[in-house]
Amino acid sequence: MNGLQVAVQMDPMESIDIDGDSSFALMLEAQRRGHQLWHYLVRDMWLEAGVLRATVRPVTVQRARGAHFNAGAAEIVDLAGMDVVLMRQDPPFDMAYITATHLLEHIHPRTLVVNNPASVRNAPEKLLVMEFPDLMPPTMIAWDRAAVRDFRTRYNDIIVKPLFGNGGAGIFRIKPDDENLGALMDLHFGISREPLMIQRYEPAVRAGDKRIILIDGEPLGAINRVPVEGDARSNMHAGGVARPTTLTARDREICARIGPTLKERGLLFTGIDVIGDYLTEINVTSPTGIQQVARFGGADLAAAIWDRIEARRSSDMRLS
Repeated sequence: MNGLQVAVQMDPMESIDIDGDSSFALMLEAQRRGHQLWHYLVRDMWLEAGVLRATVRPVTVQRARGAHFNAGAAEIVDLAGMDVVLMRQDPPFDMAYITATHLLEHIHPRTLVVNNPASVRNAPEKLLVMEFPDLMPPTMIAWDRAAVRDFRTRYNDIIVKPLFGNGGAGIFRIKPDDENLGALMDLHFGISREPLMIQRYEPAVRAGDKRIILIDGEPLGAINRVPVEGDARSNMHAGGVARPTTLTARDREICARIGPTLKERGLLFTGIDVIGDYLTEINVTSPTGIQQVARFGGADLAAAIWDRIEARRSSDMRLS
């Protein structure tokens, strides 16, 4: 395919971890294929008279610590003139994030936005997963303190986390003898209007929280994230250690159930979390893990993602 014009909507280039960032891997692969890259922040975008513009900078990338990108002069572009927009800014999934999805709908699907902005807005990670309750551990989303306490009475050992958090921030394990649930709810509801997600604690997490990468609904790679001693969280941002892994029959069963839904909704790049036999989250906003999969000898997922993007663009051009 001739070189595509690709705008990457993400966090500042200076903050990239070149050894772990999935967006960086996607940019490297796009550049290798001859696609042109531009970078911009969410706040650099505006909508006027039906036209979505952004102040962007052309960028080139290289795997060189401390010199991993070069940016050209800023220019204002109509994002509808791009072939692809990668929506890769990190959560929190707040009103700013939601507004960005509304703005990007003005150019999608004429410009292919990955992932589909309407589906990202309607399927944040801890809500989409609730469509598959039989695949999950017992889970509740609630504001009601009595309901939370009742859930704790029934399941004793629980995990409490903010519904729209990320990277392991704000996740707590409340053991049966822990007296801090009330104080934790006071703290959360004192600073947030959002509900909490409460799940039964799964001891299998000590063996790892598996991140499975699905591309267009197909499971193409996985890593295991093992929590460090003394911490219930397995997120790599919270100190979890990546380990190689393989897919079990149960993992494949879970993927077969949810894959068609992801594909139908235009969620081309997703990462699901599986603890033991249970699905716990479906990550659609800014999934990570593709560099770690490659590091352990797995598939080149950046290449697989661009194969799907290019195929989608070729199909769109034939139909236009």
